[in-house]
Amino acid sequence: MAVPVRARPRAPGTTNNKQAIAFGLASVACWSTVATAFKLTLGWVDTLQLLFYSTLTASASLLLIVVMTGQGRALVAAMKAHWRISLVAGMLNPVIYYLALFKAYDLLPAQVAQPINYTWSIILAAMAMVLLKHRVRVTDFVAAGVCYGGVFLIATQGEVTSFAGSDPLGLALALLSTVIWATYWIINMKDQRAPLIGLCLNFLVALPVTLVLCLAYSSLAVSRAGLLGCTYVGLVEMAIGFVFWSRALRLTDNASRVVNLVFLSPFVSLVIIHQVLGEEIHGTTIIGLVFLIAGLLFQHWQNPLKSP
Repeated sequence: MAVPVRARPRAPGTTNNKQAIAFGLASVACWSTVATAFKLTLGWVDTLQLLFYSTLTASASLLLIVVMTGQGRALVAAMKAHWRISLVAGMLNPVIYYLALFKAYDLLPAQVAQPINYTWSIILAAMAMVLLKHRVRVTDFVAAGVCYGGVFLIATQGEVTSFAGSDPLGLALALLSTVIWATYWIINMKDQRAPLIGLCLNFLVALPVTLVLCLAYSSLAVSRAGLLGCTYVGLVEMAIGFVFWSRALRLTDNASRVVNLVFLSPFVSLVIIHQVLGEEIHGTTIIGLVFLIAGLLFQHWQNPLKSP
């Protein structure tokens, strides 16, 4: 899970902070389960099957929401007017991003893969300095050092001369997924599409690509349990969680208040990983996660989000 924070301007009188917090907590509840869902589902299907069937579920869910909210014509108009960004963004998310992320989860323990995914904002800050000519701040380097100190501790489990059995390819892919998401977010900054419309279009243009990949390098044949897991990932991780999140940001008059809720998710996720997957949560994982979240919070407090 990686969290976007862009929201469209609100109409006057539409602010409701209690509802915003409720939708934000609903998103956190959704995303706290997905690390476990990834690992369980990858026990039944391969990466490409998970990518295709979850993308199919997300596409259908988002399209249904768009139609039910009376935005069908807006979807068609946006595709005609913004087909280029729809193609580029769709290839980044879901295709490339989730290919890297799912494979990382396939190769790593969930307690290792999950925290790394939260470091995308550090990568974003670095990319913004290079690509968008944002000012270089000492605080960004401090936050990055603290975050990646935590990542190193999680990956090595305290054995600093090795990686304690963590798969090097899995670690590389987990880190790559943060770069892909940061790239997607930079593109998202210039996106003129409404968030729901844009996300729906991304998945619709990506769906045939994921189908071709699955047919070429895997198979459409999956078990009932595998299909159920893919459906859950597509619905909860890719679709509903982001719809709730977008709604929360549209309702609040203080985006930072909502975004801070995200920092609950990795800790709740660890509890679920332990209870459902049976992974022994190492003390170094908890310490590393505290470092990681501390770095992210430091970065966030130094650069608070304004109301959208």
